Order: sequence, then C-alpha cells, then structure tokens
Amino acid sequence: MSSKKVLGESDLIFSSASFALKNALGELKRNHQSVGKRLRSIYSDATFVQSVADAYNLPLVANERCGSWYIPQDASVGFAHSKKGSAYFKSTDGHFGQWSFSLRRLNLQVLDLIGQHGGCIIVDSTRKGKSMPDALSKTVPIWATTLNRLLFPDERDFHSLQVPGNVVSASEAQQIDLRIDGFLTQLGTLELDIVALRAQLQERPMRCVWQRPGDITSSDGCDRSRHNTIVLCTASNFTSTEASTDLNYIQGAADDHETWSLGLDAASFWTHCERFLNSAEQDLPELVATVMAESPHSRVVNPPVLIKPTKMLWLGDEASADVHASDFDLVISCTMSPQDALAKQFKKRYLCLPCTTGKLGSRQLRTELSRIEELSELGNFKIEPSPQKILVTCPSGTDLAVGIALAIVCRFGTETGSLDLNQAAPRINKDIIKHRLSWIMISAPHVKPSRATLQSVNAFLMSD
Repeated sequence: MSSKKVLGESDLIFSSASFALKNALGELKRNHQSVGKRLRSIYSDATFVQSVADAYNLPLVANERCGSWYIPQDASVGFAHSKKGSAYFKSTDGHFGQWSFSLRRLNLQVLDLIGQHGGCIIVDSTRKGKSMPDALSKTVPIWATTLNRLLFPDERDFHSLQVPGNVVSASEAQQIDLRIDGFLTQLGTLELDIVALRAQLQERPMRCVWQRPGDITSSDGCDRSRHNTIVLCTASNFTSTEASTDLNYIQGAADDHETWSLGLDAASFWTHCERFLNSAEQDLPELVATVMAESPHSRVVNPPVLIKPTKMLWLGDEASADVHASDFDLVISCTMSPQDALAKQFKKRYLCLPCTTGKLGSRQLRTELSRIEELSELGNFKIEPSPQKILVTCPSGTDLAVGIALAIVCRFGTETGSLDLNQAAPRINKDIIKHRLSWIMISAPHVKPSRATLQSVNAFLMSD
C-alpha cells in the first residue's frame, strides 16, 4: 500500500512572474508607507482634532509620544488650537489582563489644566485594525476612576469605571472594575497631598467621554459645574486590516516615528509643515536634514528640575549640566563620556558613573550605584546652615539619572525630604521606594525611568 508523498518547499517551483509580482507588491506597500503620505495623513487627522477642540472648547493635551504629532506647537500654522500640555498614558497598562494604574506615570501634571478649564482633550492615535488605542479606552479611564475614588470618596456617582461600551466589552470592564480598589490601595501608599490635588481639580471629579472620526461631536452633557470632562480623542480614522481603499491615507501614521521620520520631530514638523506638505517625496530626506540642522528646537537646553520636597537635589540632562553646572556644588553624571570640563572644574565633586544607554546601561547601573556611598567623602554636604545643591544627570535626563536620584533620596533622605549625605537610612523597603519615586514623578513628570532601571535601584537599596 503506497502512501501519498508530502510536498516540501524544494518541490515547489515559482515562475519569474511570481517573484516579480511579490516584488511589486512589496514596493507598493513601501510606497504606501512613504514619509510624505504619513505627514499628509497626520495633517488630515490634525484637522479632526481641531474640530473636537472647537466643539468642546477645551485645551489639547498630547499623549506622548504619538499625540504631539497631531497638535500644532503654537497657533501660527493656521489652526486655532495648540498644544497646552503632555501626558504619558501607556497602552500596555490597558492591555487585556494587564490592567494597571502606573505609579511610575502618575500624570498629576495635567490636573491643574483640567481644573482651570473644566477638563481637557487628550489626543492619541492607533494603527490599522483598531478604532481606539488601549491608552484611551482603558488606561486613562482606570486613572480617572482611581483618582476619583481617592480624591472624592463621597462622589459615588463617579466611582464606577467609565469605558466606551462599543470598544470594551461588559465582561472586561467588570474585570477591570474589580481591580480598582487594589490600585487605590497602592496609590494610597504614596501619601499624596489629597487636599491640594482636589483643589487643583477645583473640587470636581473627572468624567471621560470619547471622540473618534465619524462620531457625533457634541459637548452636551458636559456639566462643568458638576465635573471635569476628559475628552479622549482618537485622531486617526479607522481602516480595516485589509488593504485600505484610500491609498493616500495611513492610519496611526505618527506611531513609532523613529522608524520612518528620517530624524524629524513633531515640533519641527509643525514649524515647517507647509514646506513638508508641498515637497515631493524624493526631496523630503534632504529637507528634513536641512530643517533639523537649522532648528533652534534641537538646541534648546531645559533647566534642571528640583526634586521636591528636597531642597538640594536637582535632575537634568548632560546639556543642562554644561550650561548650569556653576549653580551647583556637586554633579553626578551617569554617562560613558565623562564631561572633562566639569571634571576639571569640580575635581572630586564631579562623580561619573559609567553606564551606556538602554537595558544594558540599566544593568550596569546596579553595580555603579554603590558609588553613591562616596558622597559622604566628597565634602561636608550637610543641610545646615544652608542646603547644598546636587545635580544628577544622564544623556536624556529621564532614565538613569532618575535611578540615581531615587537611590539618593531613599538612602540619605527623611520623610520630610531632608537629605544628609553623612548618614544612610537604616531600613528601606518597597513602600519607601515607591513613595520617594512619587516625589520625582510629581516634580519632573516628563521623566520615564525604565523598568530595568527601577529594578536595579530596588536591588541596590534592598540588598542589605
């Protein structure tokens, strides 16, 4: 009895026409994802965002990093509404089964704006195949509901999870809602100033509504005397996972801009948007290079940020150290390229912790953190008679420097924020680390320490 032969890959013969077709389809896909089409798609989506701002008369807040591409940096480009703030809500905190209230991304910086205007519009987008990013359908609602329960315990009408019913199923919403009290307990360990936060919101809880292209845009039901309205705006039009009928439109065109933008950033795009939109595709690489070389935005130096409630610890990037170092008594730099001028100027008061960037740098930090014990030997850095000023930096000022600052406030800090580098704290646990991290996240909401960096800090602080 003979058995049928199973065909293998080597038995298949493709004609040259098949290969030609495959190459043509690949070229068509690459052309559809071109930089020019992405920028025109972004501009088109931005006009929708403007219509939402017109309807609600609320300030626009970009959910970074993607959201900034859909909002002009100022009103000079012909749009009436410009970017008024930034938020950092991650879609991963809204993924199914991974729902979370992030203690690393508190986003309390938007509360003032919300309270002053009766709400805000948070802008984001998503790729083909989804009508709304998880950051807007779940992460922000989790955040708003948890804060409502913390700040307004008597306003029970605002304690239930609010999600878009046509995007999030009733079953998933119920599962998330069951976790909110756990998030509330975690948030309570940070000992936030509830009275001050409630005052920022003008004593009004938050309510979420959603807007997508094609939805009816109406501010009806937004009672600003009763609550603050958080409009969660998806900028991009929904297209199916099949080939789009509009070959000139790319859904979620701004996503992962590092992979397609040729080095262009959102601020420079909006400053020169007419030039970009009116240029031929083949001219864009050279135009981007020219604009970025001339852009003053690329040369902006952000001043160091004081980590409150301390009076002596500041956070910055390497560029800020070059400009502002003379204002400080001690500089700690986490970099593979020590700043020779600072080393010469500060001598023993310049401490370089050699770490590269990325996950490898975070792992290297675990070893280098032990060197902060040297701080007590670098002079008499006591808080009396007047506070000394310490600047902590890394290339970006948002990751490794945060880890160093966190280690310092945990190792040498008190509950009130006083620092004494001559005396280390006797006991450190996870609750203390989370609480001190909240100081940094509230003082410098733009920072984004990686999980690997925070794990290295935890390992160092709790190794005794």
